[in-house]
Amino acid sequence: MAFIDYYKVLGVDKKASEKDIKSAYRKLARKYHPDLNPNDAEAHKKFQQLNEANEVLSDAEKRKKYDQYGENWQHGPEYEQARQQQSKGQSGGFGGSSSSGFEGFGGDDFSDFFQSMFGGAGGAGTRGGRQAKYRGQDFNAELRLGLKEAAETHKQTLTVNGKNIRITIPAGIENGQTIKIAGHGGAGVNGGPAGDLYITFLIADDPRFKRNGSDLYASAKLDIYTAVLGGEVTVDTLDSKVKIKVKPETQNGTKVKLKGKGLPVYKKEGQFGDLYITYEILIPTNLTEKQKKLFEEIREEVKGER
Repeated sequence: MAFIDYYKVLGVDKKASEKDIKSAYRKLARKYHPDLNPNDAEAHKKFQQLNEANEVLSDAEKRKKYDQYGENWQHGPEYEQARQQQSKGQSGGFGGSSSSGFEGFGGDDFSDFFQSMFGGAGGAGTRGGRQAKYRGQDFNAELRLGLKEAAETHKQTLTVNGKNIRITIPAGIENGQTIKIAGHGGAGVNGGPAGDLYITFLIADDPRFKRNGSDLYASAKLDIYTAVLGGEVTVDTLDSKVKIKVKPETQNGTKVKLKGKGLPVYKKEGQFGDLYITYEILIPTNLTEKQKKLFEEIREEVKGER
C-alpha cells in the first residue's frame, strides 16, 4: 500500500493542534459518512481514509512515530535499534551501505503490513500470529432542540445505527456544542474497542428571545402613557410571565435587567444568566380631534416651560 499523507487527507497543516485535527475530522466525516452517501463508493473510501488518518494523528504516540518515520512509522523501534547497532559496527537490520530499507520489510512486504494495520475492517491482518485489533469508527449525529428544551436537564432517546441510546442532556447546552458518548460508536474488530458517538446540538431560534451564552434578550412594548406616567408592564420569561415596574418618563430603547431569568449556566448547578428587556414605546395612531387638541395643549405647555 502506498504511503498516505494523513495531514493531506484531513486538510490540515503538519503543525495542526489536536483541536484542529479533531475539528477537521468531524467536519469531513460528517460530509462523507456512509449514511449520507449510501451508494457512493468514492465517499466510502474517503470516509475510511478519514478514520485512518484520525486514528493516527489524534494519538500523540502514533503521531510522533508517524512524523518521525513517515511511511515506516510502525517500525520505528526496529529502525532505531538497527541504527544503534550499525553505529556500533554490529551486523543486522540495515546492511552496511544498503539503502533498501529494513530487511524483511522492504517494497511490497511493507505495503502489505501497512494495509493490515490501517486498512478497513476487511483487512484482518496479523502480527506475531495474532489478529490485529481495530478500534470501531466514531459516529456523528445531530440533535435539534428548542430553546426551552435546552434550558432543562432532561433525558432523550436517540436511534443511532439502528440502536436506541438514552442520554441525559444537561441544561444550558449551547447551539453547535458537541458532546462525546464514549463507546457508542461502531463496534471494534477482533476484540478492539468500540468507537465513540459525537452528538452536535442544534438549538432552534426562538421568536421571543435572542440568546448570548446564558443571557436572554427580548423586547417589550410600552404605550406612551405608561412610558410618560409610569406603571407596570407584563413580560414573558422563558417559563412564565412577570410584571415589571416602569419608571415615569421612560425613554424609548431603555433596557432593564431581570436577574437570574436567563438560561441555566451549563453544568453549574444553581447558576443562571439574566434576561434583558428593551422597551419599545408605541406612538398612538388614529387620534380623534379632541385627543390631538390635548396633545397640542401639552406641547404648548412644555414649550412655555423651556
